[in-house]
This record gives sequence, structure tokens and C-alpha cells, in this order.
Amino acid sequence: MISMEKNILVAPLNWGLGHATRCIPIIKALQENGFTPILASDGDALAMLKKEFPYLKALELPSYEIEYAKDGADFKWKMLKSMPRMMDAILEEKKIVKQWVKEYNLTGIISDNRLGVYSKKVHSVFMTHQLNVLTGNTTWISSKLHQHIIKKYDECWVPDYEDAPNLTGKLGHLKKPLDHIKYIGPLSRLEKKEVPVKYDLMIILSGPEPQRSILEHRLRDSIDDFKGSVVFICGKMALQQSKIEIDHVTYYNFMTSEQLEQTFNESEIVLCRSGYTTVMDLAALEKKAFFIPTPGQYEQEYLAKRLKKHGLFPYSKQEDFTFEKLTEIDLYKHAILKSERIHWKNLFCLFEKK
Repeated sequence: MISMEKNILVAPLNWGLGHATRCIPIIKALQENGFTPILASDGDALAMLKKEFPYLKALELPSYEIEYAKDGADFKWKMLKSMPRMMDAILEEKKIVKQWVKEYNLTGIISDNRLGVYSKKVHSVFMTHQLNVLTGNTTWISSKLHQHIIKKYDECWVPDYEDAPNLTGKLGHLKKPLDHIKYIGPLSRLEKKEVPVKYDLMIILSGPEPQRSILEHRLRDSIDDFKGSVVFICGKMALQQSKIEIDHVTYYNFMTSEQLEQTFNESEIVLCRSGYTTVMDLAALEKKAFFIPTPGQYEQEYLAKRLKKHGLFPYSKQEDFTFEKLTEIDLYKHAILKSERIHWKNLFCLFEKK
């Protein structure tokens, strides 16, 4: 049992690595402000946080067992079929967290999209960039259900700007805002550095299977069409990092935050999914990029279309992508974050209240 006071449970969803990576600056800020973060997740998200913070307590939560359909058109059906498993995991989460509040003397909870991680006994925060959950013709009901869950928490933190220009658009902004929403500004674990360019192209993959693997194989098969130096980060967590050089391409299975920051800064352009965490990282680094949204994932498709419309990043459907399309990047500017610092001390005041 942890005896120190001011223990804060930080629990990101294991859906790709984006939820976990955007919690990294929060975990660091908690430590800087006298709190003791306790990490909680499952699968690759938990493995990644353990590598970033090997000295912090890490606990395992039940898996939502999220898996994408092989065909993007079947995405919604696949998600509906997985709902019973997700509900079981959420109910199990509630029981586990109830025990942890006592066992670890928790002062507060920060849940990044884990729907069962909250407590009425301690101040609980829900973090999301999806106040509206886009699901096609069922968006109205998925959004209402999500907002109903958000209302259970003491505060909801949205990692974006409240006013325009912002990064999330209708994803993170409601026509009638909820009273307990706080726009904390975009989160990124990465910082821009002035370093010499080492790679002409950085490819970084993420997200649940099987779509991560499908895109990896497609890109590997056609990588010879790109004539510059490439660093290819596959987005597969493992106990050990692997590095393989084949002709003009250097492959890594994964990178730590420190390595990623260096590699992003050393790369001329980036090819990646249009997940929101990646969008925030690119804006923080002022990088030019090309997006391939995950097929059938409405949120990524919406972000890619919105950012292209604003002249920031081009994109292509997965089945239509060719490396020749990367020449379109020169026609676009890049997103730049407003120079506003996050006031962590003010945010964390919630956990000082009795």
C-alpha cells in the first residue's frame, strides 16, 4: 500500500497509444505540483506508460477488447458487436476503482475516456476531445450517451482551445456547453527543437489492430516508390526496441517519448493517422504532414477533412494512397499552437478540495 498522500489515479483508454501519450504531460505536471500519480490501463497503453515512468506504481484494468473491422464499412457493426464486452469491462472497472480508492488512499482520479473509472468518494475528472461522438447517422445518440457519462464527473477537461481557431471543431465543442467543462489547451509530450534534418520522411503508425497492420503492410510494399531517407515507426510495443535498416528505410517497432521528439524534429515531413493526439503533436512541433485516416473511424475522417479544408494538412483514403501524393504537402501550411501555457496549479486545485 502507498502511504504518501495526494495520490492521483491516471487512467487512459487503451485504444492505440494516443490516450496514454497525451497523459504524459499531465503525469509530469502532477509530480511537479506535489502529487503522486498512479498509472492504470491495460495492454500496449499500460506497457508504454511503464516504459516512460518505470518508478511509478502501475495497475492493470480490464481490457475493452477494442478491435477494428478489416473493412472500414463494417466499423460500426464491429463496434456494436463488441459493446457487451465493453460494458462488462466498464462494470468491472467500477468495482476495481472502488477498491483502489481505499487501498491506495486516492485523492483524485483522471480518466482519459475510461468510462468506468470514477468515484463519488474522491474528485474525478474525465478527459476527452469528443464531447460529440461521431458515428454517422447514430451520432445524436452516441453523443448523448457520452455526455450523460461525462456529467457524472466533477470536471471534464478538453485538450483544446475553447474559442476559434481550435483543433477539434464540433468534436470538442457543444452548442450548449456543459457547466463543468474546462478547455485546458492542446496537450503534447513533444517540443520543437532546431536540429539538422536527418530523414526526408517519418512514417509513424498507431491504433488498434487489424488496421494498424493493414496499413503497415501496404506502406512496406510500396516504400520503394519514395526516393528519400525514411524512418518507419511501426507502433508495436514490445519488451525490447528493435531497429532494422533496409536500403533507404530504418524500421523501429516503437520509440520512447524522448526518441520520438528527436526523430520528429529531425524529419522533413510526416505520414501518419489523423488521430487527435497526433494532430496536437504536429501542431506543437509545427510539422508538415500527410494523413491517412483509419477506415471507418468517423472521428479521424472528420479531423482529416476539417484540417484539409482549413489548408493545414492534406489527406488520402487508405485504399487510394500512393507515395506520389506526398507532393501535395507543399501546397499546405502547418498548424501552430497559440503560445498559451497550461495553468496546471489551477487545474489541480480540484484535488485539494475536501
